[in-house]
Amino acid sequence: MTFTPDLLEGRSALVTGGGTGICRGIALDLAKHGCDVAVVGRRSQHLEQTAEGVRAVGRKGVAVAADVRDPAAVDRAVTRSVEALGQLDILVNGAAGNFLCLAEHLSPNGFGAVVDIDLKGTFHCSKAALPHLKKQGGVVLNISATLHYLGTPAQLHVAAAKAGVDALTRVLAVEWGPYGVRVNGIAPGPIADTEGIQRLLDDDARRRAAEVTPLGRLGLVDDVSHAALFLCSDAAAYVTGVTLVVDGGLWLTANRGVFAAPSESSLDPAQ
Repeated sequence: MTFTPDLLEGRSALVTGGGTGICRGIALDLAKHGCDVAVVGRRSQHLEQTAEGVRAVGRKGVAVAADVRDPAAVDRAVTRSVEALGQLDILVNGAAGNFLCLAEHLSPNGFGAVVDIDLKGTFHCSKAALPHLKKQGGVVLNISATLHYLGTPAQLHVAAAKAGVDALTRVLAVEWGPYGVRVNGIAPGPIADTEGIQRLLDDDARRRAAEVTPLGRLGLVDDVSHAALFLCSDAAAYVTGVTLVVDGGLWLTANRGVFAAPSESSLDPAQ
């Protein structure tokens, strides 16, 4: 085990988007390391499955159905989660939407829907959680992406939303630091064992992505959840305003099609 089982003993977390994918993995890993967890999202069935997984490792697990686009619903979900768990120490903002669409075909509703979920949802949840996090100091962890670091085709809507999430992370880190609240982010690359990547990338695209990733493989949910454990724990007590890229170095290799790797002879200082 990478971390001790009592890493987050005595703490409580709320994880949005915790019914599936990366955030389900984060919720379960938080629980395995001593944290009680409430999961929030729109699909009750998936949320309850995650909550059952939390309870299976001996922690309190609560499923709360809510749409993060609705500030009033978010307020109710946070209140219900705190009532069930007793406190709130960690907020993980992971609710997200995505689909492939070139900008010229992207409708205003399609663009707005992703911004409403990813960016506005992160704001709504963070603001609702702040009064509880301020009581004893706490952590906000925002799940971002690497899409906006480059010009990723067919992902304008998500790239714009996640760029906003990164800006929100930095500003809230400055504003909420005096309250003892740390605000950080994680920017995952393609995560092979998620439904999203299975849906958005075919086998050939996943193979090509793995080939150009410096670490030689696509990421796994565990890679992201381990980074989340670090940022949510006291090991990162002096880290705030950071968005940690977890993609095996993939985003650094996007220019490989433009610049050929130098040969050994071209690096010889004698020539």
